[in-house]
Amino acid sequence: RMEGFGYYALPTGAEYRGSLWDGMFHGKGDLLLPTGGGYRALWDRGVPTQGKLIFADGLEYEEEKWHYCDGYDRRFYTEICSGFKPPGIPQLTNLDPPKIIPKGCYDCGDGFYNPKTRVVVDYKRKFLRNADQDEHEWILRTCRKAWDIAWEHKPKP
Repeated sequence: RMEGFGYYALPTGAEYRGSLWDGMFHGKGDLLLPTGGGYRALWDRGVPTQGKLIFADGLEYEEEKWHYCDGYDRRFYTEICSGFKPPGIPQLTNLDPPKIIPKGCYDCGDGFYNPKTRVVVDYKRKFLRNADQDEHEWILRTCRKAWDIAWEHKPKP
C-alpha cells in the first residue's frame, strides 16, 4: 500500500497531495478540487481531524467567524480584496470580467446550465452532470442568465 508523501488522483477529478500511511490519507495533506478550490487538513487514517476549506479564489471558510456574504456585507471576495469599481461599472460576479454565458443558458458557479437539455457543462464546455429537478429549480430561481448582462447605452454623436 502507498506510504510516504504522494499524489493520488480520484475518479471525480479531485487530487490528494500529502502524506499517506497504509494506503490512507494520514498527516498533512491537501485535497484539491477540479473547480480550483480545496481542503487543507490534518488527516488521521483517512479522516480529517482539523482542516480548512479554501475556495478557488483563495477565500478561506471559517465556521465560527464567517462574515462573507452574510446579509450585512454583500461584497464579492474580489471586492473585499481589491475594493469597489467606480460608480456606474457593475461587478456581476466574483470573477471580473464575468464569464460570457451561452445564449439561453445560466451560470451556475461551476459551469453553464442549459435548461432545455438539463445538462451542466464546465466553462470549457466539458460535461459535468445532469441536473435533477431540485437543482434545475434552484438554478432557474437564483443563477445569472445569459441575457442579464448589462449593456451600456452609447449616445449617438
